[in-house]
Amino acid sequence: MDRVNHDAERDMEPIEVPHGAATLDRPGLMPAGREAPEVEVVIPVFNEERDLAPSVRRLHAYLRDAFPWTARITIADNASTDRTWAIATDLADRLPGVRAVHLDQKGRGRALHQVWSASDADVLAYMDVDLSTDLAALLPLVAPLVSGHSDLAIGTRLARGSRVVRGPKRELISRSYNLLLRTALAARFSDAQCGFKAIRADRARELLPLVEDTGWFFDTELLVLAERRGLRIHEVPVDWVDDPNSSVDIVATATADLKGMWRLARGMASGRIPVSALPNEEHAGVPRGLGSQLLRF
Repeated sequence: MDRVNHDAERDMEPIEVPHGAATLDRPGLMPAGREAPEVEVVIPVFNEERDLAPSVRRLHAYLRDAFPWTARITIADNASTDRTWAIATDLADRLPGVRAVHLDQKGRGRALHQVWSASDADVLAYMDVDLSTDLAALLPLVAPLVSGHSDLAIGTRLARGSRVVRGPKRELISRSYNLLLRTALAARFSDAQCGFKAIRADRARELLPLVEDTGWFFDTELLVLAERRGLRIHEVPVDWVDDPNSSVDIVATATADLKGMWRLARGMASGRIPVSALPNEEHAGVPRGLGSQLLRF
């Protein structure tokens, strides 16, 4: 594990923890060492020293004051090279119900796979560190999983009721990508890329061994496999504001997603990736014309 930068810790602003925040008289943040929380929220990060502390404080306050279930926040550091890890460990030391996990390799999918696989929570969620999605959507995201009504839940920016603020380039790429998923892989969910998702832990244990991607395609692969196995996916319209300072490389991410889509389609068609047969057999395996669709895109 990386050594903590103590100079960076001393430079951080002090974090105030309100009196009674660590008590268990009501649902809220679950202090380390206590019984398993009902919900674990993972925040994967790579070089996010600017956004990490204010975002975790904001999420922590929401879970403490407005969330009806016990919860834990896990910061999953993907081999950051700036002060992110030092800030993450400081937050974990100061805030009840926050912990930090360090990975030696990059990859959002790798971080989620590792933390979710080891979690003792009943429901596993994740969100992007910039909190582009309004936290008011977290309760409706998690509720159908806690109740057992659904198996996975996703935030969607492409449904009626969603309010989205982002540039035309990102809007075009997002809509094109989801359209390709629907035509090439017969996906029925509306938004694969929104960084706001949750899954029941028992379903995660079934699906995670099948998911190969360790990067940004992780979400899409998980959703496609879940849908092919007949699991119930709940969609929540979200209010979403684009982060203009996002460090995501759009071109590189789109290229990796297309490669992942092709790999997934071939794996399901060959039987290397086992999935339950769909009720409509024409949707099984690789849909007709997949290769030409990918090339045209």
